Amino acid sequence: MAKEVWKPGNMLYPLPVVMVTVSDGAGNDNIITIAWTGTVNSDPAMVSISVRKSRYSHELLTKNGEFAINLVTRELAYAMDFCGVKSGRDMDKFQVMKLTRQKATTINVPLIKESPVSLECKVKQVMELGSHDMFLAEVTAVVVEDKYMDENGKFDLNAADLITYSHGQYYTLGENVGKFGFSVKKS
Repeated sequence: MAKEVWKPGNMLYPLPVVMVTVSDGAGNDNIITIAWTGTVNSDPAMVSISVRKSRYSHELLTKNGEFAINLVTRELAYAMDFCGVKSGRDMDKFQVMKLTRQKATTINVPLIKESPVSLECKVKQVMELGSHDMFLAEVTAVVVEDKYMDENGKFDLNAADLITYSHGQYYTLGENVGKFGFSVKKS
């Protein structure tokens, strides 16, 4: 089996695709679709998002220092894609996509009510990296849709029908092939 060597690039796929809500704190809200996001730390809970400097959301993020990561379901796929290709400078994406603003508990940024999980985040550090700035943030609250709670009080995120991004395409999650630690579990 032969392999080719390509120029350096970002071929780390699949990625979570999320709708990030931002605000300038004065009533100007926006939604930006981001696949460059991830977990950074567990204690304290921290995440990162990377945003192009030219984006309207970058301007709002810089002013307010807060954002929310809203997970995306199959039902939100059209709105998610639209929010990634249209600018909030030109329209209110909440209104155009008929998404509901939900008041956050710890930040001055609206959540997307239709999202099954929203992470409220406060920026701790901004790293200028070239084409994008990375916003490192502490998660200050997690808001979950109670319809995904089972009878034992466990949150069933897999029932939400989340989608991912892989090399220009969107996919739902596939079948379960194991769980953490299954390779060393004693029978």
